[in-house]
Amino acid sequence: MRIGRWIGLWLLALFWIGNAAASDDAKTTAIFAGGCFWCVESDFDRVDGVLETVSGFTGGTVENPTYLQVVRKGTGHREAVRITFDPSKVTYEALISAYWRSVDPTDAGGQFCDRGEPYQTAVFVLDEQQREIAERTKAEAQKILGREIATTIETASAFYPAEDYHQDYHNKNPLKYSLYRWRCGRDKRVEQVWGDAAYSGIPTH
Repeated sequence: MRIGRWIGLWLLALFWIGNAAASDDAKTTAIFAGGCFWCVESDFDRVDGVLETVSGFTGGTVENPTYLQVVRKGTGHREAVRITFDPSKVTYEALISAYWRSVDPTDAGGQFCDRGEPYQTAVFVLDEQQREIAERTKAEAQKILGREIATTIETASAFYPAEDYHQDYHNKNPLKYSLYRWRCGRDKRVEQVWGDAAYSGIPTH
């Protein structure tokens, strides 16, 4: 009985530590899937208070997937960006509000020219507070657009950074990136969906 009690306490302690770590991450981390991760990275690198953006894969079942595995489909992963931010300069709510307005959240089949599961939109929440904000702002976006929002809200799972050449792509290859973004029609479609409310930066004060 004494051994069983200690095992129970040990498991409870691990659960508490895990929840505490997740809660701490939730104060400074946001994870969004919004189609091509190069573009999501580029959008959020412009935000005052964002400290780091990392392109990667999450939401699937394959450990340490490669880019080729993900884009060939079947892993369940989406291209996503993990954003680390300074909560004294920008809030999670401001970030997710900008996220909605930087994508076409009514498109269930992908984003812009990129189609299929890897490019579907999703918000990956790290705690219940993020979930509440995500659900509320999703409802607000749906009311504004007058159309059903296809973006899912999911519990965050393992996040796998993409290969090095994908990181900071918009700065490493500005001409190739700009041409890709233009050809894909991202900005044109976002403006069609959101009009004057399309993402154009986040006021932080």
